[in-house]
Amino acid sequence: MSSHGGTKAVIAALSANLFIAATKFGAWALTGASSMLAEGVHSVADSANQVLLLRGGATAKKEATAEHPFGYGRARYISAFLVSVILFSLGGLFALYEAFHKFEELHAGHGDDLLNGPWWWVPLAVLGAAIIAESFSLRTAIAESTPSKGTQSWVRFIRTAKSPELPVVLLEDLAALLGLAFALGGVGLTLLTHNAIWDVVGTALIGLLLIAVAVVLAVETRSLLLGEAASEEAVAKITAALAGAEGVQRVIHLKTLHLGPEEILVAAKIAVEPTESAVRVAEIIDSAELTIRAAEPWVTALYLEPDIDRSVEVRTPDVAGSK
Repeated sequence: MSSHGGTKAVIAALSANLFIAATKFGAWALTGASSMLAEGVHSVADSANQVLLLRGGATAKKEATAEHPFGYGRARYISAFLVSVILFSLGGLFALYEAFHKFEELHAGHGDDLLNGPWWWVPLAVLGAAIIAESFSLRTAIAESTPSKGTQSWVRFIRTAKSPELPVVLLEDLAALLGLAFALGGVGLTLLTHNAIWDVVGTALIGLLLIAVAVVLAVETRSLLLGEAASEEAVAKITAALAGAEGVQRVIHLKTLHLGPEEILVAAKIAVEPTESAVRVAEIIDSAELTIRAAEPWVTALYLEPDIDRSVEVRTPDVAGSK
């Protein structure tokens, strides 16, 4: 997956969220709707997350150093993990706190005049505009993800993608649309029933939604941080390239590790043709390295250990008349 598509989706989401956050806070200031405050904080959290993803992408491009000999590719994984932390704390927990706080106010007999003022229509207009903006952002994320997704399901794509930006933006945009639906339901039912408890319910649902999405992101990015092998498709291409390289009899064993979304480390032990020439062994290794990198360009670190295949018993050819 190219990082270009991920960056485009992140920038589209950031642009939408900055605009939406300002309008949500304005609606909250005019009406006092807790669901609008929760959604405003949600948009701020999303904006911070997108800045983190962009920063992680920039850091990942730094050249390798003596201290970090395999480069900074995992910076993108760290940024994605921090996204889950921010979404959980700043988004989810704050929304639940706001719901609890507003519920206490209602229980004490305050806040019943919610949305009864002249600005009652503002949250509806803001939520409608936000739904349109988030829909465009989600459409961009889907369009950028589709080539990499291929024929697999969206759930499978999110679980197996090595580049974190697109799955993160997809989940954030989906959560944003669902959160807007909860807010619209809470505000709408409050206007219809003149009971602000529905605004509290909408706010609480937003909080639970964000925590659920944060947990999913944390689980998936944790796996990437721990170190995941290359995809089955990539491993098959590398193995086939090795086995077909000149002078290589077979692949004894092979291990892969993603150093970053588009960086794969390969370590393999290969059986080479029996020879007494070190020069010939070096030629076989060089040829195998070129073949692997041609088959899988994401291979950035490659270590091959030559060995003699001792699993094949060497037999003396039959001689005519022998017994």
